[in-house]
Parts: sequence; C-alpha cells; structure tokens
Amino acid sequence: MVWRRGLRAVCAVAWLGAAAGTAAAQEPDRIFDKSTVWRPLTPNDKLVVYGIDDPDVDGVACHYTQPEKGGIKGTLGLAEEVSDISLSCRQVGPVKIKDKIKQGEVVFSERRSLIFKSMQIVRGCDVKRNTLIYMVYSDKVVEGSPKNSTSTVPLMPWGTEPPPKCGDFLKG
Repeated sequence: MVWRRGLRAVCAVAWLGAAAGTAAAQEPDRIFDKSTVWRPLTPNDKLVVYGIDDPDVDGVACHYTQPEKGGIKGTLGLAEEVSDISLSCRQVGPVKIKDKIKQGEVVFSERRSLIFKSMQIVRGCDVKRNTLIYMVYSDKVVEGSPKNSTSTVPLMPWGTEPPPKCGDFLKG
C-alpha cells in the first residue's frame, strides 16, 4: 500500500515536471553565483544570475537573480525556494517582434519546488509609451506570492532601423 502511494507521487511529479517543461521553451544561461550561506559538507545557499532571450522578440534579453538553497534538501531538489526574484530586461539589438503577442504572455517558466511552486516571466505592451514590460513572479497552487519584479524595455531605434510599434503586434 505504501509503495503505491509512492508510485503515484512519483508519477504525479513526473507529469507536473513534463507540464512545466513545456512552458519553458529554453534553458536559461547561468551567468554567475555568489554564496550567501556557508554550509559544511553540502553546497552553499547562493544568489544565482541567469540570462534568457525573449523567444518571440529578437533584440531583447532579460537577466534575473534568484536564491537557490544548498544543503541536503537543495542538493536533492526537495527544498522549496523563496519567491525573492529580481529582473532586468534590455534592448540588446534591433527589435523584431516575430508574431502576434498577448498581454501577460509567459516568456519563461520554471519550477521552484518539487511540486507546487513555479516562477514565471510574463510580457506585456504599453502601447502609449511603445514599451515592452516584463514581470517576474512566483505562484503556488494553494497560495500565490505577491513578491514580484518588473522591468521595461522602451523600443528604440537601432542604427538606422526604426523601432517596431508593440501595439501593432498585440493579439485581439
């Protein structure tokens, strides 16, 4: 009986992992980390900086910093990570919006605990200011977290190319 519950839990975790993996189309680039808590014999707690490119908008990159737990639970992937994530996005080349986008669309997602918590980076468009807006937040099945961070990317000319109007690419 106990092994059946364990098998169900493993199957549920595998299914949730596969579902979460479909939202994250790319692996983030790990840029660097800094230890925040020293732990003997196991990995330290760290702040880790990652970089991603917007999959639907060429010329925009985001960097986010998130804490990662060390210790035995962190090493085994059993620690629930906190929701303190910072975000910065910038124009890094000529901006080309590949397809129609919608307000609040997920750009990147990853799990922050074994089952119930995930981190999302979503994108929107401020039509009046011709600015892309990126927000990072974490959510939890039972109770979400109000902790978030926002970054904006005003669409500017790059060389001789005029910037696109993000409002021209909004769905709906």
